[in-house]
Amino acid sequence: MSPAENDLARLIIETLNLDFDIALATGDTPLYKEGFGLDSIDILEVALAISQHHGVKLRSDDENNVVIFSSLRALASYIEEKRPR
Repeated sequence: MSPAENDLARLIIETLNLDFDIALATGDTPLYKEGFGLDSIDILEVALAISQHHGVKLRSDDENNVVIFSSLRALASYIEEKRPR
């Protein structure tokens, strides 16, 4: 797992107060349902935390959300790509 993926995993776990062993996470760990076990409300909370911590806006009506939130790696890559410099 890359440092960015590790930081994102920690943000997700802390934001949602998840009982999830970060040692089990990889870049390919799914976010929705399997893996982290997030639901749609959790995804909204994570999107808000990402906006606050990284300055990246995630929109609920983005047609690419299925891909963006497919895994820890996909979300970390999206944040890196969209992060203000």
